[in-house]
Amino acid sequence: MTLLLARDDVAQVLDMADCMGAVERAFAELVSDTAVLPLRIGIKPPGGISLYMPAYLKESGALACKVVTVYKDNPTKHGMPTTIGKVLLQDPETGDVICIMDGGYLTAMRTGAVSGVATKYLAREDDGQVAGIFGAGVQARMQLRAVAVARKLSKALVYDPVPEVVEGFANELRDLDLEIVGVESPEALLEGADILCAATSASTPLFEGNAVRPGTHINGIGSHTPNARELDTTIVKRSKFVADSAEACLSEAGDLMIPIDEGAITADHIHAELGELILGRKPGRESAEEITLFKSVGLAIQDVATAKLVYDKAVEAGIGTSIEL
Repeated sequence: MTLLLARDDVAQVLDMADCMGAVERAFAELVSDTAVLPLRIGIKPPGGISLYMPAYLKESGALACKVVTVYKDNPTKHGMPTTIGKVLLQDPETGDVICIMDGGYLTAMRTGAVSGVATKYLAREDDGQVAGIFGAGVQARMQLRAVAVARKLSKALVYDPVPEVVEGFANELRDLDLEIVGVESPEALLEGADILCAATSASTPLFEGNAVRPGTHINGIGSHTPNARELDTTIVKRSKFVADSAEACLSEAGDLMIPIDEGAITADHIHAELGELILGRKPGRESAEEITLFKSVGLAIQDVATAKLVYDKAVEAGIGTSIEL
């Protein structure tokens, strides 16, 4: 039997704290050589692009592949979302596909979760810090949820070029019991925030790197192509740079690749991979004054770990529809 899980089913069983735990274990496996992570496969049919992201986590017993498509004409031609994702979870012992689940909510959660894990290891540990969120979209919401798990915050500042959306952002996150305030400029965000999250669709830097205060932690999540970046060369140079995967960032992250191409830094600027901090192989934050930067391009191990978590919780709760294929 194969279990089918719709978006609402996934959302019902998946919470941020548990997702962060699963993602943290996945990154530990990645640097322990118990993860199999092939390169992302891309195929370009006439209408868009189809991406295939497989991975296997041996210790977690998680084997899956996420299929993501991006078809820009979907909304106007077919009344469908531009981006569609599904995850196929397999039984590692038999190879059978035991679950097919919606990948949209799962992707948003696992992307937020990795920022939460990075914040846990790289942000200052004092309570009452202020989170600064660039953007007020779906992913920005998940970034704040994750940071609020990793640190006891006093406030969140939000900047979006469309100020009206900040009110909806704050209303949706009322369960965090956290003061959420919209600000009028990126500069105002930098002045007041201790933990910055950038998870936007911007292709050019969001702020001036010289304006970042000592002691700040930054999660750079949005850009994931060689020619796009949310962070300028200055802040990359000023920061202790931690990658989700050094190999992936050196081939996909414009935030890192562009400064290297400019000759401002070399590949050695990468201090560590996130998994190395988790296992204690390399230090995270070493002083209250240093600026730390986590850069993620998104890895299939995050999807696979989260999908296994969702499946286990759904089975336990009796959620979803089982069918014979």
